[in-house]
Amino acid sequence: MAMEAAIVATMPAFKHIKRITFTPPFLLKLPKLQRFHSLACLSPNLTQEDPQQQRLEQEQQNQLTNNNTTSKSSSSTSYFPKRGQTLELVCESLAFKGKGVCKVAETGFVVMCDRALPGERFIGRVTRRKGSYAEVTKVETITPHWDLVDAPCEYAPYCGGCKTQNLSYESQLRAKEQQVRELTIHVGNFSDKVPEFCSIMKPIVPCDIQFHYRNKMEFSFGSKKWLPKELLGEKQVGNEKYALGLHAPGFFDKVLNVDKCLLQSEPANMVLAAIQDCWRDSQFDLTPYDVHFHTGFLKHLMLRTGRNVETGLLELMVNFVTSSYKPELLKPLVEKISAIPEVVSIMNNVNTSVGNTSVGEEEYTLYGKSTITEMLRGLTFQISANSFFQTNTRQAEVLYKLIEDCAGLRGDGSQIVLDLFCGTGTIGLTLARRAKHVYGYEVVPQAISDAHRNAKLNRISNATFVQGDLNKIDESFGNNFPKPDIVISVILQKCIYSCRQMWIIPNRPGMHMKLIKFLLKLKAPRIVYVSCNPATCARDLDYLCHGVKEKNIEGCYKLKSLQPVDMFPHTPHIECICLLELSEPCS
Repeated sequence: MAMEAAIVATMPAFKHIKRITFTPPFLLKLPKLQRFHSLACLSPNLTQEDPQQQRLEQEQQNQLTNNNTTSKSSSSTSYFPKRGQTLELVCESLAFKGKGVCKVAETGFVVMCDRALPGERFIGRVTRRKGSYAEVTKVETITPHWDLVDAPCEYAPYCGGCKTQNLSYESQLRAKEQQVRELTIHVGNFSDKVPEFCSIMKPIVPCDIQFHYRNKMEFSFGSKKWLPKELLGEKQVGNEKYALGLHAPGFFDKVLNVDKCLLQSEPANMVLAAIQDCWRDSQFDLTPYDVHFHTGFLKHLMLRTGRNVETGLLELMVNFVTSSYKPELLKPLVEKISAIPEVVSIMNNVNTSVGNTSVGEEEYTLYGKSTITEMLRGLTFQISANSFFQTNTRQAEVLYKLIEDCAGLRGDGSQIVLDLFCGTGTIGLTLARRAKHVYGYEVVPQAISDAHRNAKLNRISNATFVQGDLNKIDESFGNNFPKPDIVISVILQKCIYSCRQMWIIPNRPGMHMKLIKFLLKLKAPRIVYVSCNPATCARDLDYLCHGVKEKNIEGCYKLKSLQPVDMFPHTPHIECICLLELSEPCS
C-alpha cells in the first residue's frame, strides 16, 4: 500500500496555503486509486522483500492502469504524456526528496519535477514515465514560485544539496510539516477525522541556524569538471578539467567545482579554499581519481568540525581519501592547511577499491591527533574520521531532548533501555544516566568500537553495545537482553523477554519485517521511533499500530505523538520522532 499511497501524501493541503482556497477540480474527477500515485517508486528501498506486498502493489498498479486507460479514451489529450513532450505545469507541493508534484491540467495525471517549487508555473519536458506517474525536466520558468527569496549561495541552481534555498524558510517548514502529515494519513492509515489526531501531530520544530550548521562535509575530486549550460562552450585543457567539489546531480563521473559551501563552518571553508588554491599545481603531481579508468590519486576530501572540550573553540579534522598511500604527495597540502589554527587533525584514508566510498581499508595520521571531540547533552564524544555522528550538532541537542522527553524515563535507575540501530551510542549514552542499563545494537563494527570508547570516556558503565545485523535477527534475539525488573500487566508477563523502554533509529529503508514481527512479539510498553524517512516511517507505524493483514500480523501499539524536526534547512530531509505505547488489551 505504501508504494501507491505515498504521492497523495505529498499533495498540497490547500487550507495551509494562503494563496489557494479551493479544491482542484481534477481531484473530484479522479477515482480514489488514481490519487495514490507513488513517490515511493522513486526510491526502491522504500519497500522490503515482501512477495505478498509486491503482489498487492501489482494488483493496484493494474487497476490504476485500467483507470488511466478509461481516462485516456475520454480525453482529447493523451493521458500518459510521451517522452519528449513539453507541458505547461504548476507545482502544487513538495514530495519526498524535494521533488515538485505537478498535474497535467486536462487529466490530472501526476508528474514529478526536480527543483520545481510550490506555486511555480513552468514548461517541463517529459523525460520518462514510471508506471503511474511521469518525470519531467524544467525547461523554462513562466512565473516564479511563492515566497521567492534570493539564494545566497552561487552554486544553489546547480548543486544537488540545497534544492530549496530560494524558498523562504517559513515555506520550507510548511511544506515539510504537510508532507509528514499527509504521509501519516495516507501511508500510515491514521485518520485525521478523529479528535486526537490534532494532538498526535505536532508542529515541526524549526532549526535556529539555517547556514553553517553542518559539522561534516564530503567533497570529491574529479577528472571531469561539470559546467552549467551557459559555460559549456568554454574550452578546458589539462588541469582546468579537474574539479574538487560535489557530484553534479545525476552524474557519478562529473564534479561541480566548489570553492565554499554555506552549510559548513567558516574554518572548514578556509581549508577548502586553501586546498583549491594549490592542488592543481603541476609541480605537486597530484591527480584526481578517474572513475572510468581507475587511475589517479585523490578521491575525496572530508572535513569534520568539532569543539575543544576545555576551551569550547572549534577544531577541525581534514581527511584525504586516496587510492594509495603516498604521504610525500600530500605533504605540500598538509603543510599549507596545518597553518590554519583550527586544524588539529589531518588523516589519510587509503581506499584501493574502484568503488566511490570514502571509508578506507587503512588509515594514517598525517598531522596532529586521530580524533576530534564534540559535546552533546553534557557528554563528550570522540569522533574519528569514519565515525557516525549527528551532522547538525546544535539541532541534535534539540532532537535528543525531544527523544528523552518521549522516553519518559523515571530517573530512578530502574528501567532497561534497548537501543536499536544505535550507531556510536550517542542517544543510548545520553539516556544511560537515567536508566538501569542500556543495550545497543548496530551492524557497523567501527560504530560499536566508537560507542565503547565514548562510554569509557564518559565513565558510563551501565551500557552494553553489541555488533549485529538487525535485519537478520532470529528467534534467539530476545535472549540477548534481560527480562524486565517489573511486570506491569499480564500481557507483559506473557512476553518473557520484554523490556521497559525502547527507541529505534532505523536506516533509511525502514525496519525489516523480521524486526517488525519481533517488536510486536516483544511488546515493550513504549517505543520511541526516530526516522529520517517519513515515507517508511509512516509505513512502519502502520505495521506496528494496525498490523499486516496479508501476513495475519496484528498491530498492538497506539501512536501517541509524532514530532517532525527540521535538522537540515534548505534540503528535503525531515526527521520524525514517534512515540508509541502498547495498546490495552493486547493479545
